[in-house]
Amino acid sequence: MGSMLDGLNKLAELAEKVKRAISHSHRYFRDSQHPDGYWWGELESNPTMEAEYLMLSHFLGRKNPERWRKVANYILGKQQNDGSWGQYYEAPGDVSTSVECYFALKLAGHPADSPELTRAREFIISRGGVPKTRVFTKIWLALFGQWEWSGTPNLPPELMLLPSWAPFNIYEFSSWARATIVPMSIILTERPYCEIPDSARIDELYPNGREATDFSLSVPDDWISRGLFTLDRLMNLYRKVPMQPLRGLARQRAIQWILEHQEADGAWGGIQPPWVYSLIALHHAGEEEFADALDKGFDGFDSFAIEDEDTCSVQACISPVWDTCLAQLALLESGVADNDPMVQLSSRWLMDNQILAEGDWQVRAKDTPPGGWAFEFHNEKYPDIDDSSEVIIALALARLEGGDETDRQEAIRRGVEWIEGMQSRSGGWAAFDKDNDRWYVARIPFSDFGETLDPPSADVTAHILEMYGRLGYSMDHPPVQRGYQYLLREQEEDGPWFGRWGVNYIYGAGAALPAFEAIGEDMGQPYVRRAVEWLMAHQNDDGGWGECCGSYVDESLRGVGTSTASQTAWALLALIAAGEAGSEACYKGISYLLDLQQPDGSWDEPYFTGTGFPGYRVGQPPKGMPKPGEADYQGLDMPAGFMINYHLYRNYWPLLALGRFARAIEQARPRGSGERQPTVSEDHRKKEPRQLEGAASG
Repeated sequence: MGSMLDGLNKLAELAEKVKRAISHSHRYFRDSQHPDGYWWGELESNPTMEAEYLMLSHFLGRKNPERWRKVANYILGKQQNDGSWGQYYEAPGDVSTSVECYFALKLAGHPADSPELTRAREFIISRGGVPKTRVFTKIWLALFGQWEWSGTPNLPPELMLLPSWAPFNIYEFSSWARATIVPMSIILTERPYCEIPDSARIDELYPNGREATDFSLSVPDDWISRGLFTLDRLMNLYRKVPMQPLRGLARQRAIQWILEHQEADGAWGGIQPPWVYSLIALHHAGEEEFADALDKGFDGFDSFAIEDEDTCSVQACISPVWDTCLAQLALLESGVADNDPMVQLSSRWLMDNQILAEGDWQVRAKDTPPGGWAFEFHNEKYPDIDDSSEVIIALALARLEGGDETDRQEAIRRGVEWIEGMQSRSGGWAAFDKDNDRWYVARIPFSDFGETLDPPSADVTAHILEMYGRLGYSMDHPPVQRGYQYLLREQEEDGPWFGRWGVNYIYGAGAALPAFEAIGEDMGQPYVRRAVEWLMAHQNDDGGWGECCGSYVDESLRGVGTSTASQTAWALLALIAAGEAGSEACYKGISYLLDLQQPDGSWDEPYFTGTGFPGYRVGQPPKGMPKPGEADYQGLDMPAGFMINYHLYRNYWPLLALGRFARAIEQARPRGSGERQPTVSEDHRKKEPRQLEGAASG
């Protein structure tokens, strides 16, 4: 009896600490909400963003000495002890990133014999120098005469003339690759050149000197890549043909496509790569003719910049919609009333940002009316399926007054209809497109970085299944059943799910188990328990969970890494959904979050737990990780990857976990002294999905 009372007292003490932590977090979000209703945290990536900003502004003739000084300071501040620059926090140095930073600093006036560039040069040479950089880095260098154009791939603008059913039309590429390929077809075909001062040349980064360097593209190993490589070489011959009757029309189509896809804030696709290449293409095609688009595009970088007196960073993207819907979800699930002015304001802001315009996604979903949400403030062409599902959950938990309530329900209806129309043939959902999985397009010589495709993923599909469950749809609803079967197939043999958009298997499990719970699955199923066992086996001694970015390239690092607030929250969300809120593992995880909370209600987290590109090209992990020396091998430097530190992940994910934990232990605690109630971890009964007011029933 005494031990039971001790346990109850400890649980009561923990519950009280959780309550205080939730209150502190609520205060943090209340204080940090924008007057318009949104939340928006920094999206930190790697210093190629700043390096390419310096190169771009030089190419466009828009150098601002004070801005350049601050950007250069930021780049120098990210240099590592060995002289390199990396792709993520504590990553080994990446040669391509380091070359771009080195060249940008020389453009900004830093001398080659400075201590910083001396150390950088030593690192770069030790990794093979400029010849070992990725294709995109070589393209940047070729623009300034620091690499030979003959050593870059061909991408003819005639691609714009191919119909949507052709094997290599632009709509077979992911949305971000498509928006990059179109302007790049002009750049790689017309090969513009921009003068630089002699002091900015980087001949010293060629280990054998430029004269002795082989500038040709390397011949790939697999047969499909060799075939495409041969086609690329044939394009060199076509380049020399005096009569190219379709080129003028193709070029005109490409420019028109670029102009039509510029967003209200000046960006393209809401992300840096298509943005900078579109500006370069338009500048080259006619600086005076396209002056308005160029001015709007370049000025738009100001909204992506984070600047103080000494430094300036340039975000690769911004995430206000994603941050806002997840913050609202966490607030509502942790006890903030649905009629709280903070929630009323954020709900209306989310509703105002629903996209009702047409976009590229309609090429594969012709009969689907619009109704999604984007990631950014302005990105009407590319609504995000993942964002849309989380916005709908956040709106479904809110209540508005008067006519706004009707509008809220209508926004949810339109959003669900759009998401349903975007389901891929496999039963899963991707991030932006439907059935974007033609693997062969990822083998073109142009594609040695990031992801060329946007296939369905377990994490996005899980978020959508959770959305359906929250709205009251049952597993009998056909899209839910197809998504459910897809998610079952995607489970890893040892228990978790791959995290396409978050690091990594912890993120996948943190999305999948709440989804199964939401649609009414029996959480005592063997496959669920296998995932739970995997999570418990990967808990760190400090009570938290962590997984490093290297898990994308080294299977021994799956679920392994320094504990972080966001990843601990994902693991807890999974355990709570599986009925483990009363487990020792869950208590330890909650205690970890409580101990790390800052006085202002926030958490600290320098690690990158968000994912842009794992660097697999096809958007999915290979069946077996390539070994050193094999094609597509990546070390821990992840030269083909793009990792992200979302600065609000550390705050709303822990709040969501604390909120769900508080509710779970409240529901499971004994109601009287005469009868023992089952603990949460013992209760694996199948739950009935609940119907939310205003949601269509499955």
